[in-house]
Amino acid sequence: LVRMQFLQILSRKLGSLEMLFQIPFCQKQFPYTCLSTSASVYSKKKKRNSYEQVDQEKYKNLVHSVTSYKTSAQTPETILEEDNLLYGPPAKHRPPIKAATKTPKNWVPLINPSKRILPVSNHSNVPMKIGLQRTKMPSVTHILQQTLSPQQVFYLERWKQKMIEELGKEGFEEYTKNLFLQGELFHSALESIFLSEEMAARKQGEDDVVSGYLSSVEHVLEDISEVKALESGVHHETLQYLGLVDCVAKYRGQLCVIDWKTSEKPKPFLQNTYDNPLQVAAYIGAINHDANYDFQVRCGLIVVAYKNGSPAHPHFMDPDLCSQYWNKWLLRLEEYMDKN
Repeated sequence: LVRMQFLQILSRKLGSLEMLFQIPFCQKQFPYTCLSTSASVYSKKKKRNSYEQVDQEKYKNLVHSVTSYKTSAQTPETILEEDNLLYGPPAKHRPPIKAATKTPKNWVPLINPSKRILPVSNHSNVPMKIGLQRTKMPSVTHILQQTLSPQQVFYLERWKQKMIEELGKEGFEEYTKNLFLQGELFHSALESIFLSEEMAARKQGEDDVVSGYLSSVEHVLEDISEVKALESGVHHETLQYLGLVDCVAKYRGQLCVIDWKTSEKPKPFLQNTYDNPLQVAAYIGAINHDANYDFQVRCGLIVVAYKNGSPAHPHFMDPDLCSQYWNKWLLRLEEYMDKN
């Protein structure tokens, strides 16, 4: 009787006797169902969930995309839509279009198509040395100096001021004077080597100033042959500019305009030589359009020699590279002509 009364009390609270008799079975088969049922019986009033206050309609799409990511495929269209939503229209964020390569207005070819190449004569072993014509035509060096970029002018002026602070104004003038003198002696010694080995050997022994430079270029001289011109003046008949070429000879079998440079700092790459490649290209174009020369040149060579005797850096310029610098030279020439 007591048991029956107890069961009646429980049935009034639970509403059904079936739940009571199913509990032992649930504990074995479905433990989580059992816990949730007991929680509903014994727990106090539920705490209010803060997420219920969120505007569900507003974030419905976001919730759906997060909860269904395993089954939904992201197409290119949806990617563009998301990028547009986050970053704005794609047109506003495209990388800047690279400016087209500037071309000279008055383009003249590097190689002269109308120049007739004469056969090599037997008595042409002596290198040409044509005097530089003193006319109103500007020189290659002057044109390059007058068309330096603002960045080049800035760094050149900063270097000059730094040297003046270290050496003083008079000391800097003496320094630059010695640099030019060393360059002249170096070029003179190289000319002697190509003309007379005996004279060059004697001059090298007497002059310690250039001995380091000559030792520096010794390995390069082994690859030079068939010298055609030394310290020779050239002028471009069409473009009206002139210059003085250091050397025209074959380097490893390729006929080149050779420019000898001295430096206190290593210059292992062509870009370290600044405007020297433009100078070489300008000389090549001048030779090819100068009637005094019965040959044409397609390659260039810049040799950077060091006073301490460390191996010089030879920078070879093949025909394609010469053509690139020729176009740059024509632009600088046009800039100079516009200014003057």
